[in-house]
Amino acid sequence: MGKILIKQGTLIPMDYKSRSVIQADILIEDTTIVAIDKEVRVSDAKIIDAADMIVIPGFIDTHRHMWQTQIRGIGADWTLGEYLEKMLGVYAPMYRPQDVYIGNLLGALDAVNSGITTVFDWSHIMNTPDHTDEAIRALWESGIRAVFAHGNPGTNVMEWFYESKLSHPEDVRRVRNTHFQSHDQRITMAMAIRGPEYSSLEVTEKDLALARELGLRASMHVGGGTFGPHYQAIKKLKELNLLGPDLNFAHCCTLSDEDFAYIAESGGSVSITPEVEMQMGLGLPATGKALTNGIDPGLGIDVVAGSGGDMFSQMKIALQTERALLNRQLHDKNEMPTILPLTVYDALKMGTIFGAKTLGLEDKIGSLTPGKQADIVLIKGKETSMVPVNNAIGQIVLNAGVQHVDTVLVAGKVLKEKGVLVGFDLDKIKEIALQSRDSLFSRVKALAQV
Repeated sequence: MGKILIKQGTLIPMDYKSRSVIQADILIEDTTIVAIDKEVRVSDAKIIDAADMIVIPGFIDTHRHMWQTQIRGIGADWTLGEYLEKMLGVYAPMYRPQDVYIGNLLGALDAVNSGITTVFDWSHIMNTPDHTDEAIRALWESGIRAVFAHGNPGTNVMEWFYESKLSHPEDVRRVRNTHFQSHDQRITMAMAIRGPEYSSLEVTEKDLALARELGLRASMHVGGGTFGPHYQAIKKLKELNLLGPDLNFAHCCTLSDEDFAYIAESGGSVSITPEVEMQMGLGLPATGKALTNGIDPGLGIDVVAGSGGDMFSQMKIALQTERALLNRQLHDKNEMPTILPLTVYDALKMGTIFGAKTLGLEDKIGSLTPGKQADIVLIKGKETSMVPVNNAIGQIVLNAGVQHVDTVLVAGKVLKEKGVLVGFDLDKIKEIALQSRDSLFSRVKALAQV
């Protein structure tokens, strides 16, 4: 790919060192950031003019079900129970391999368009090996960086998600050996397991043993609505000595401080999906509890059939919800806040460097740092809703949106330029997505009439 020089952007490095905003150039060689300085001189590079742009590391979505993209919107008013009943119980069994492919491809491009450069695809639609292979093919073709989390089939929600006695599909071994022989690929692998809230403890033990045998990070849903207090997942995992740094926990809304302390002690990670958690009744986002107990949480989009697909929304919801919780506590005491519990910088960290840490990729992505992968987003600073830029960090979190994403690079490759995705036949992709949507709706309707 050669050299790219991003000139004179307003950089937010997100490198843990300080809450810095600097005016600088970024030099990229092939997939990697090689230099950041006030001025970088090079004669043989493609120039990207970043004047009037805010330059940030790409957003990292740590929990998303990509396969549902072409039926987005249908779960806008669903509870968790309705999601399990309708999405996993009705639609998932109807998916063909080509439906998974277009759902993942359109979902990945939607993510890139909004400035998300890495996604954790929690894929519980492994109905056949062909379904699995098509999901992976779409991620590769999209150009996004992804962790593909191999899950269970979506063939029978009662068998797979209600105190399931079925172990994780053995096809995961083929997938690991065929598609993911290196941890240095742009697309890497994890396992999406049900855990104690959706499968028996015996199944959880077996699934975790399989993940660890294959050297894969394992992710599970915990602390979701009434499932959390009933099953006490973290305490049971602790009692069985199964916690560890290779485990990721999504949601965690109902977990106690003791639960979070166990996760922190073990080195595990937490993914918070604030929009879906509050909509579907999983509970209030556990952002504050995670941070208080020494865990740097990542953020996720989650159910794309029932929520927006951008990180701007998740950062804002997580931030303002935590602030509202403190304000309510103080209001009950007839007090006014003297300091806010979360800052805009905290929110931006959750969308970038904390997300990288959540996925075990902080040595590769999450900050603008020489030696890391060139996953970079340029945000328009001269739009009416952004100008003048007086607080770059605050305005990224509270003012910016998808419409402000000008340029997106993943591994040094430009996937969006001047506000437009490049290298894709978008009209054809949209046409295939519509055909897939129509086919799914038709087959679900026919099933209902039987």
